[in-house]
Amino acid sequence: MTTSAAEVRKQLADVIDRARRVETPTIITRRGKGEAATVGIDEYRRLREAAERYEDEWLNRLADEAEAEGTDGSVFLEEMAALVRPAD
Repeated sequence: MTTSAAEVRKQLADVIDRARRVETPTIITRRGKGEAATVGIDEYRRLREAAERYEDEWLNRLADEAEAEGTDGSVFLEEMAALVRPAD
């Protein structure tokens, strides 16, 4: 479902219920352009966990490749993770 920010303001409770109960995200638009989306908290947590798992796998692959190439100029995995993760 897609709706404008103005409509979301009017119907916030419905948007939240739709995301939580019906598991239907709402894409929120501003001036006709998609700006945000609502999802239920369980779906949000699932997506975060999947993203973190994917990031960890990617970082491990990079570390394995770097290790295979030698240690000159290498960094610890934690340092690499800090470089690619956004600051909270």
